[in-house]
Amino acid sequence: MAGWRTWAGAMAGAAALTQGVGGFARAQVVDATAEMRTRLPQDEVIYFLLPDRFANGDPANDRGGLNGDRLTTGFDPAHPDFYHGGDLAGLTERLDYIQGLGVTAIWIAPVFRNKPVQGPPGRETAGHHGYWILDFTSVDPHLGTDAELRAFVDAAHARGIKVYLDIVTNHTADVIQYRGCTGCTYRGTADHPWTRTGGVEGPEINAGFDPTRPETFSLLTRVDWAYQPYVPDAERDAKTPAWLNDLGVYHNRGDSTFRGESSLLGDFAGLDGVMTEHPRVVQGFIDVYGDWIDRLGIDGFRIDTAKHVNPEFWQAFVPAMRARAAARGIPNFHIFGEVYDHDPAALARHTRVDGLPSVLDFAFQTKATDVAAGRAGPDALARVHAADPVYEGGEQAALTLPTFLGNHDMGRIGWFLAKDRPDISDEELLARTTLAHALMMFSRGVPVIYYGDEQGFMGEGDYGRSRHDMWASDVPSYRDGRRVGGLHGPYDASAPLYVRLSEMARIRRETPLLRRGLQVTRHADDVPGLYAFSRLADDLPGEVLVVFNTGTTPLEARVAVQPTSADWRALHGACAPRASAPGSVTVRLAPLDYIVCVSEDPR
Repeated sequence: MAGWRTWAGAMAGAAALTQGVGGFARAQVVDATAEMRTRLPQDEVIYFLLPDRFANGDPANDRGGLNGDRLTTGFDPAHPDFYHGGDLAGLTERLDYIQGLGVTAIWIAPVFRNKPVQGPPGRETAGHHGYWILDFTSVDPHLGTDAELRAFVDAAHARGIKVYLDIVTNHTADVIQYRGCTGCTYRGTADHPWTRTGGVEGPEINAGFDPTRPETFSLLTRVDWAYQPYVPDAERDAKTPAWLNDLGVYHNRGDSTFRGESSLLGDFAGLDGVMTEHPRVVQGFIDVYGDWIDRLGIDGFRIDTAKHVNPEFWQAFVPAMRARAAARGIPNFHIFGEVYDHDPAALARHTRVDGLPSVLDFAFQTKATDVAAGRAGPDALARVHAADPVYEGGEQAALTLPTFLGNHDMGRIGWFLAKDRPDISDEELLARTTLAHALMMFSRGVPVIYYGDEQGFMGEGDYGRSRHDMWASDVPSYRDGRRVGGLHGPYDASAPLYVRLSEMARIRRETPLLRRGLQVTRHADDVPGLYAFSRLADDLPGEVLVVFNTGTTPLEARVAVQPTSADWRALHGACAPRASAPGSVTVRLAPLDYIVCVSEDPR
């Protein structure tokens, strides 16, 4: 707690200075970075953004140094699926805006050099999102330079803000083709074993090869077990590091159906599926991403498509990254995988079997949305939290699960709520969106704000329809679409949700129990209505009580609390100053509202 307050004080003092790195005195920079390193993953408020859509600091790099139309350069600011010009220089310039929101960590979509455009004729799109990587060792020219990435990380660190890189190991950009077919369907190991070509009756190849035994990879001399893969001449050496140009480090089995073994061995939506079982691949990615830690001193990784990679890879990769970070002086390196599944048991499996320290909490996202929309009672969310012991490390480990309400793949929370309630008024939409964010900011886990939600962006669906430009966009639906809280100018710190989220972040930052306390459900209705939980920790005194009214009528109720929690103080809303009796407090809430109360009595 004392360390946190020292960090907050260092930030307040540094913000007033105008000298040194990025406007910060060098002594304050050192202090801010040192205090930042002491924070645990659960201490953060994360802001997730796509650099291409956040701010354009250098229009000269909009086309990535390429000449031609959008099918060559990937640049078309009026099309939602092409590059729009945002870059690292612009992101660095807008750090004041991000810090003002109360953010303490920034997660950026992949910044590595992508294949600018891919897709069948007439359906081409660009790699503005960053997940079609060709060169894992350098920054995409559309986003800037390696030096500009370093400058951004240094500037964020000077403010005490951590930086998380989004990384990919499951696949690369689509370069490999299969002779004789387009959109090739998955061919499994039963009908097309690794040791035969053309099916089980075909000629023998790769005698003795077994992908579950690393010592047999030296026997892998042929890659035509399922298809005949090849790389067009123009892209023969397109990938970096050079080992990625070897066809023998890919699965080469066609497109995944996302069922059964194809979930691990198939190509993800046509992208080149890397054979992460291969020892060369394991060491190669350890070297690649370890080098980014060494070079930049970054603070964590979000791992894309983590569920589609074999557990043995993560069992080697995660310890290696943690060791690399520790050697760089980063003791609390946060690693969390994308496991796109809404079942806590499925999510927890990847922490227990794969050894992933944490995973994005899709279970929370689903139920928090249902509760905020009034489609489910808050008991649905209470059941998600009741499953916390199943994660490796139990309830303490669940504190590090990043929680979120929407993202670049799924869509935004405002759109979800409006879809559920097509006739929702502007006032109710703002109230329910605020409620959803309060559920995220004050529940256990690490809240992730999807960039633009604080400006009320809604969109019209998933993928390109939810990847807004923060500036005045040339995409009509981005520029003119409905917003939660009404229309206002770019980067507006007075936007209703910006103000409300920054206040939630402040409360969370100043209240250690809201970051490190375990969650104890006090009451959860099975229809929209009362939801109450406490945050408690053995090593921190007192109790925080968070109460929601997810219904549309006022409520008054008694809620169980610790018997020693006698005196209460409001952090948000109106809290009773005294317990009704030992172990009981009376709460009153307006519709779609919440209160946060703290008792500092020792337990």
